Amino acid sequence: MRKFSILIALFAAAPLAAQQPPPTPPDQTQKPPVLENPGMAPANDKELPPPRKPAVKPKPVDPEGGKVVEEIIARVNNEIITRSELDKARAAAEDDARQECQGHCTPEQLQTDIEDRRKNALRDLIDQSLLFQRGKDMDINVEPEVIKRLDQIRIQNKLDSMEALEKAVTSQGLNWEDFKDGIRKQLLTQRVIGSEVGSHITIGNDEVQKYYDAHKTDFIRPEQVALRSIEINTQGKKPEEIAELRKKADTALKRVQDGEDFGEIAKRFSDGSTAKQGGYLGIYKRGELSKELEDRVFAMKRNELTPVIETKQGFLILQVLEHYDEGLQTVDKVKDEIMDKLYNERLEPAMREYLKTLREQSYVTIKPGYQDLAGGGNSEIQEVTATPEATKSKKGRKKFLLFGKRSGDTSAKS
Repeated sequence: MRKFSILIALFAAAPLAAQQPPPTPPDQTQKPPVLENPGMAPANDKELPPPRKPAVKPKPVDPEGGKVVEEIIARVNNEIITRSELDKARAAAEDDARQECQGHCTPEQLQTDIEDRRKNALRDLIDQSLLFQRGKDMDINVEPEVIKRLDQIRIQNKLDSMEALEKAVTSQGLNWEDFKDGIRKQLLTQRVIGSEVGSHITIGNDEVQKYYDAHKTDFIRPEQVALRSIEINTQGKKPEEIAELRKKADTALKRVQDGEDFGEIAKRFSDGSTAKQGGYLGIYKRGELSKELEDRVFAMKRNELTPVIETKQGFLILQVLEHYDEGLQTVDKVKDEIMDKLYNERLEPAMREYLKTLREQSYVTIKPGYQDLAGGGNSEIQEVTATPEATKSKKGRKKFLLFGKRSGDTSAKS
């Protein structure tokens, strides 16, 4: 049975910034998606690895029951992090390193990357918790986005209803509510990062020009085109259904021609795996596309659209997002790429500073022996039973009497 493809990264260790620059050239060592030749059968889809099972929080245990409870290694305000969650995060970090390293790093480089990710796993879990709680404190509502993301996953996995999606999720041993909560946390932390960090990073034209002048050799390239797509799948459909899907493709094309954003239309209409990225496929050199598509798109200019192209798989609309001539690219053509690079370079240190501030405003306690892995903590954790939320409000943050006595304290503060 074909494995169900979950096309989002749940519980990501470092959520992406909500403020994202326009699509830019990917790592040139990674091959972009292969587009089928119109009139020919598409290549077989490769199965994606099954999604990770989200960590499950331990249920409260009666302290009088004498039961052995899961080891708590950190508390972040009203949330706890357990040893099993850390183990799962470390395993996931290793999986991520192996996937990202395929084909372009040595075994030694891979092992170093794995060790670094495993070492930072607890710090990342604490950071996720801080960002999620901050989002709740800011009263950010992402429920409409959760529904939209679920629908995108449903479409991309060719499921006809949300009930079918739920069944597919649970068939892999995942809890449906945990699955949705993972999406909710990801979206919420993205919004926090975009609002609290990303919005304060500005890149001026003079900085772009300075970077371009210092790195001109990086922008000498063969002729390439950056493509976006809207894909309407017709596989397994009846003739009358195919006719309706053709109308859907025609409608999508007309809406873009009438001035609507291609990326937004792709998110709403496309069945392709890149729909949630606004249909962005990547950058292609000559020889990487079928001859028919190559002849068509390499004759097009920036932002031009193809008509609806019929293939054995369905209907396809392509947009040339950028057409790079052979040789040194002009600064205007690579401006977005440079801004993206400078933005990401500044985002990481800004994030670390922001998370440091969140920690200072929060109660983060770490069990002895784990402090080095957690990037620092306010104090050592005490092995006590968690109690419900008691009070609120400290510098706009929630305050919880959750930890018992903190090291060096003689009484709980109010």
